Amino acid sequence: WKEFIKPLPEPELERQAARCMDCGIPFCHNGCPVNNLIPDWNDLVYRDQWKTALQTLHLTNNFPEFTGRICPAPCESACTLNIDDSPVTIKTIECAIVDRGWQEGWIKPQVSEKRTGKKVGVIGSGPAGMACAQQLSRAGHDVTLFEKNDRIGGLMRYGIPDFKMEKWVIDRRVNQMK
Repeated sequence: WKEFIKPLPEPELERQAARCMDCGIPFCHNGCPVNNLIPDWNDLVYRDQWKTALQTLHLTNNFPEFTGRICPAPCESACTLNIDDSPVTIKTIECAIVDRGWQEGWIKPQVSEKRTGKKVGVIGSGPAGMACAQQLSRAGHDVTLFEKNDRIGGLMRYGIPDFKMEKWVIDRRVNQMK
């Protein structure tokens, strides 16, 4: 019942990233529901600049470790290479970037230097609630995240099967936020 997607070895990831053509009009952007900067981080992976790739990924996506696992990857369907070849393995590269970020210790809480003194309650601890709480906290507000269930994660925890995303992925992020 564990995740069944096997990560690619780094040389293969770099080969896949190199296949990204940096199109004049990157159709993968149209396919991506969060508007990830896909050609940018593909190029950074190809150039072995993983930390910068992670920073670029985080510009548009609070939790790529979640989306990289549960998104059906419409970006790959929109990839220009999909016209007459197989698309770049965008989803796999996204997961590899964020997983490497965790392994290297690059993902750390971004605590605001100034507190506003304002208190905010966020109802629901699914990905939207967690992202909202994260952004509000970064802005300096004191945030309380409310969840009706016994653990944080919302639909990701109680609706997504483990073969798509194991729950330790949520717990790792939640434990970091405490």
